[in-house]
Amino acid sequence: MALRIGGHVDQADPVAEAAARQATLSQFFLGDPQSYKGPVVQYADGPTALREAAAAAGVDLYVHAPYLINVASTNNRIRIPGRKLLQQHLDAAAEIGAKGLIVHAGHLGKDEDASDGFENWRKCVDRLDMPVPLLIENTAGGDNAMARRLEAIARLWDALEGAAGGDTVGFCLDTCHAHAGGNDLGTIVERVRAITGRIDLVHLNDSRDDFDSGADRHTNLGSGHIDGADLAAVVRAADAPVVVETPGGVESQAADIAWLRERLG
Repeated sequence: MALRIGGHVDQADPVAEAAARQATLSQFFLGDPQSYKGPVVQYADGPTALREAAAAAGVDLYVHAPYLINVASTNNRIRIPGRKLLQQHLDAAAEIGAKGLIVHAGHLGKDEDASDGFENWRKCVDRLDMPVPLLIENTAGGDNAMARRLEAIARLWDALEGAAGGDTVGFCLDTCHAHAGGNDLGTIVERVRAITGRIDLVHLNDSRDDFDSGADRHTNLGSGHIDGADLAAVVRAADAPVVVETPGGVESQAADIAWLRERLG
């Protein structure tokens, strides 16, 4: 099957956005990524029509959860609303026929015990109804992050093994985050698979900043600090759908998609 590839797009018409990029998938937010307000489907004819339009066009849909969600937090005012919002987005993603919901793994304060964060993740997954796969994404910064470094990802997956439904949680590998988080892209796919058993989605982004900078700053493929050959190698090894979350809108993302296809042959 041909590689499924697309961009992070505006949600008003993700099927048209995919066509504009000559792509076969679209990732988008359902509502404001910086708000605890529930998901909103902006597609003009509603969620059922979006699901049908995407299926007819052969476009896979992925939803990215709001950035504010941090179910690892020890602060009830952050963790509990985040867990509720995560469930709402899982349900909304299922309604539009999405292939998965991507969520950042979150973090704790620098003086907090990381074990509490991993346990909070276990409790969250234990209580979630997952009508679509939940794909946890590695993050770029924070010394007490749940999924910046491979050691933390291993602890997170160990915790999830004890949750009902934990075996259905997937992984989204972001190349910018991995690079900025201090992980070698040459071995990242093999090492993540050894921990999680799977990679369900790749966020293919170049990095504006140096290795292990902790900076989450995406740039267009081939224009940043990640070797282009390493980016292409990650895609080959992961053998998973790809989302470019790069700047510049339709024109620049279409160029990034073409850039990748050329290198994959």
